[in-house]
Amino acid sequence: MIQRHTCDNGLRIVTERIPSVRSVALGIWVGTGSKYENEKNNGISHFLEHMFFKGTSTRSAKEIAETFDEIGGNVNAFTSKEYTCYYARVLDQHAPIALDVLADMYFHSVFDADELEKEKNVVIEEINMYEDTPDDLVHDLIARAAYSTHPLGYSILGTEDVLRSLKRDDLLDYIDTHYLPTNTVVTVAGNFDDSLIEEIKKRFSGFQRSGKLAPLAEPVFAANAIAHTKSTEQAHLCLSLPGFKVGHPDVYSLILLNNVLGGSMSSRLFQEIREERGLAYSVYSYHSSYKEAGTFTVYTGTAPEHVGQVFDIVTNVLRDVADHGITDKELKKGKEQLKGSLMLSLESTNSRMSRIGKNELLLERHLTLDEIIAKIDRVSHESVLAVAQELFRSKLAMAMVSPLDGYPSNVKNDILL
Repeated sequence: MIQRHTCDNGLRIVTERIPSVRSVALGIWVGTGSKYENEKNNGISHFLEHMFFKGTSTRSAKEIAETFDEIGGNVNAFTSKEYTCYYARVLDQHAPIALDVLADMYFHSVFDADELEKEKNVVIEEINMYEDTPDDLVHDLIARAAYSTHPLGYSILGTEDVLRSLKRDDLLDYIDTHYLPTNTVVTVAGNFDDSLIEEIKKRFSGFQRSGKLAPLAEPVFAANAIAHTKSTEQAHLCLSLPGFKVGHPDVYSLILLNNVLGGSMSSRLFQEIREERGLAYSVYSYHSSYKEAGTFTVYTGTAPEHVGQVFDIVTNVLRDVADHGITDKELKKGKEQLKGSLMLSLESTNSRMSRIGKNELLLERHLTLDEIIAKIDRVSHESVLAVAQELFRSKLAMAMVSPLDGYPSNVKNDILL
């Protein structure tokens, strides 16, 4: 059962006890990411995530790593557009040690000047690696094409120029503004007792920061087209349409629609483009939900001379679903896929910890398993058709990384319906 406690300072502790396992996953979630940045500090959320591992007042970076190696656990972090998470997974008996290190990193990281400059080089190499991976780069470009200058279109990694300009005071100011108790959630999932929760309260309930998050402009789907010329063997193409924000009442119909279109090896796009035509190795679709917006995206990598043909196939498949809906078999299979994915994810304490962290930050509520299953079961032919017809009435946003100098003549970001 999921339990939620709000401390006097506004920090939330969300837990899910699972007595049948022998592990514990802990996470510190902060409601900040690239969406909360600007042109002058884009990439600071991700860079700050790196710096929290570079040493505290009592532990060096090596000692942080060695602590988890010595107890057979792991510690890591990630940054998204809307949140940053620092997490650890350990044997249940070592949960107090994991908490001690995570809390030490959160409150006592020193951001040493020498480490700061070294880590800039590390992140710049990460950016360069990303630039050298066109099937990753194209997803950054499609976000920019979809949201233009809104921060939802920013890269999570940022740019080399911005990173080079960041100073220690910039990091401290960003912490004061965004790492607030009211913007922080501590999550625990696994086999633990009340003493661990009391220790979390002891460590986190007393800290105060007086910063205030600035309001953001509402994102507007921009439907731009970006073509990035690069010497590659394949052309990497993304097409994007507006989706649904987190918590939208029809989001499960959209998730099922995504599965039918490009969410699995039996999906329409995979079967038509790869299996029937042999035009791509990788083809899939996905839906991204944010607090205020969402996007539905199709990706494929194909030979440059086949881009126009693949584009026509994708748009024809989307139009066909919007015109005729999905079959009984696709509806039944899609529901079972959603349920299976949900059930399998519950076998991991790390997945459960992530699930409750995201839900608390983005939704501030937690659906029971029975409630989620009921929502999946309520998805119908009519609801999927209505979603397809609603979303596919927008102009496409497009992004491509390829050796082509621009798009083929038939590839246009027109309205599908």
